[in-house]
Amino acid sequence: MSKFRNLVIAAALAAPLAAPAHAEKLGLGRPALPEEIDAWNLDVSPDGTGLPEGSGSVADGETLFSENCAVCHGEFAEGVDNWPKLAGGMDTLDRKDPLKTVGSYWPYLSTVWDYAHRSMPFGNAQTLSADDTYAIVAYILYSNDLVDDDFVLTKENFLDVEMPNKDGFIVDDRAETEYPEFSKPACMENCKESVEITAHATVLDVTPDNQDD
Repeated sequence: MSKFRNLVIAAALAAPLAAPAHAEKLGLGRPALPEEIDAWNLDVSPDGTGLPEGSGSVADGETLFSENCAVCHGEFAEGVDNWPKLAGGMDTLDRKDPLKTVGSYWPYLSTVWDYAHRSMPFGNAQTLSADDTYAIVAYILYSNDLVDDDFVLTKENFLDVEMPNKDGFIVDDRAETEYPEFSKPACMENCKESVEITAHATVLDVTPDNQDD
């Protein structure tokens, strides 16, 4: 038993010495094939990059939406119980409790297409064809009164659809406007000419009554 234990200890001690050689080339896997990369590269950008060929009408979308989406989002995209509402909420963004839907809040139609195609239906994701997705998105647009009932959404007219809240967002410029301020050396002494108490933490009773204390 003692001899076996010594062999185990010797092997354990030798393992770290051999690790770098194995780390240089593990010999595992292979480069991904172009078709394998394409299978994962499904995202669609706001400028339409990544959209596949296809089309879908509001009429077809109504049927597909009823079969695949209505159980959670309602027959008219109005939402069921606590599941998300996809329609409605126009002119509510300036209220205390805004209703953020595809029609009232989302700035890019590509977000709707991309999310539906990659992540929906819930529990059965990526089963919708490109045409199915175009049709469902067309129906969601119709449910938000953004297109007529004879509308057909295609790759060619996709960018022609204007989302109501497309100008409701600002560019994140913190890297230019805030980061330089945050990166300045912190002041540790004599940072202000005078210091005075402007409010009292009365609930916690931590503010001294005498400012000289």
